[in-house]
Amino acid sequence: MDTVHLSQKHLAARWRVAEATLERWRSDGHGPQYLKIKGRVLYRLCEIQEFENASLTGAFNSKEKRTT
Repeated sequence: MDTVHLSQKHLAARWRVAEATLERWRSDGHGPQYLKIKGRVLYRLCEIQEFENASLTGAFNSKEKRTT
């Protein structure tokens, strides 16, 4: 199975943020893991999805405790 990668431009569009935001997150050590190959930044789709899942909040988040 081939690994799917997104460019910084595509991830910025997916999350509706500026590319500069992703650059700042990388500089600050935030956001999903990424690859840097010959100066090009790529994000693995599986890493993006993992980061999104870890960022879930609210009633449907299975990590939060329910009180009934």
